[in-house]
Amino acid sequence: MGFDQSIQAFRQFCGADLTATLAQIEASIRGVKAEQLAEALPLVGASESTLAGAGHLKRLLGQLNVVIHAVGILVCLPKILEPGETIESVSLGAGNTGRSFDLETDRRVAEFKFIRWQGGSETIRQNNLFKDFLLLAEHETKKGKFLYVLETHHALKFLNGGRALDSVLSKNVALYRQFQARHGGRYRTVREYYQPRRSLVQIEDVSPWLGGLMADEEATEAGV
Repeated sequence: MGFDQSIQAFRQFCGADLTATLAQIEASIRGVKAEQLAEALPLVGASESTLAGAGHLKRLLGQLNVVIHAVGILVCLPKILEPGETIESVSLGAGNTGRSFDLETDRRVAEFKFIRWQGGSETIRQNNLFKDFLLLAEHETKKGKFLYVLETHHALKFLNGGRALDSVLSKNVALYRQFQARHGGRYRTVREYYQPRRSLVQIEDVSPWLGGLMADEEATEAGV
């Protein structure tokens, strides 16, 4: 099934309001006998083709974060690079695909984090952000070091906060061991590590250049 067909089947089943549609289906098949289901289910859009379409969309949407990461970087490049600056390597896929950073040029190394902080518990996002900052800060180079994020308020609040480093690094055993080997127990909190190194990595906001992504995120948060 093609993408357009999958979208059409998905929309037809969901209707304008999925919750209301499911309630109508529940009411419509109440009292239906087993031998009547073969005729009743296609009437409410419950068919193998609908299921196949939903499965197709799920597989595609499973790659959505990778697409956002890749396209986000590509859109940012013309905005952040200086005249004459030359790209040496770029990693657009999930992770760094064997490269040290998302971007390396003859003048900078950089990581990109296209996430919106939701409030409440943000442990996974905080862990990933700290990992990127740590790897950039520890990297030995004369090039500029940049961490590009969607807005800086929450990122800087976390980096200046008192969360325990043991907690932040606990899910990444290899990185935790490297950190302990280099620093031992010298730093207890994120702030203690970040403050002496805050000038080593420039944390910059790229949201002005990613208006479409920001609008989609805001719509999602609003339930649109």
